[in-house]
Amino acid sequence: MVDINGKLSVVMPAYNEGSCIYVNVLKTIEILHKFVDNFEIIVVNDGSKDNTKLEIQRVIQCDDRVRMVSSESNHGKGAAIIAGISETCGEYIAFVDADLELNPDQLEGFLIKMVDDKKDAIIGCKLHKDSEIEYPFIRKFMSMGYYVMLLILFQLNVKDTQTGLKLFKAEAIKPVAHLIRTAGFAYDIEILAAIHRRGYSIGQMPVKVVYVREKGSRRIRIKDVLKAFNDTWAIFYRLNFKKYYD
Repeated sequence: MVDINGKLSVVMPAYNEGSCIYVNVLKTIEILHKFVDNFEIIVVNDGSKDNTKLEIQRVIQCDDRVRMVSSESNHGKGAAIIAGISETCGEYIAFVDADLELNPDQLEGFLIKMVDDKKDAIIGCKLHKDSEIEYPFIRKFMSMGYYVMLLILFQLNVKDTQTGLKLFKAEAIKPVAHLIRTAGFAYDIEILAAIHRRGYSIGQMPVKVVYVREKGSRRIRIKDVLKAFNDTWAIFYRLNFKKYYD
């Protein structure tokens, strides 16, 4: 067990995950039991068109540590994460993707590093030298390009902001959560830029990724990439010209 002297809140956004969300939430509970005593899971149904909401309700009946936030329409992953954060009551808040490509058991190492290194946030990094991942060249090229852009714009010395597995102290993320305006994939950088602006420290951890999506499935489209690029510049403007996060 990791001695964190508090509760761990896990926020799990879900969109059209009806085929796996029931099993994956139960699996997450089983995993968390191994290294933390006190936890909760906030599953956010982001306007799913399938039976995701019904499957979340089914798992809630199995364990009262699971709660749901639900929207009738799809607002994007960033909006789902922020909605989940608003419902947490733990001293530590983690983000976990519903498909469990990033196994929640890795949060044990995140918690240990946070305590040992006295960090306010620990983020997973697919580009870390110790990460175990089969990463397509084009995705690695795009990630490196985005890393250089973020380093120049925000002086964040982190190589990868987009990996779904993240851990924060509630005292660092909750005061800025209501300021986050990016609903899409660039929400990560807005959160990190906001807490960095307020003097909180960020550490990185290697991750192991096990792909579970069907071969050929595309979760991120070109228009998503373009929107993330535009959102990043909007964050830079709010950060440096409007002093929005101060």
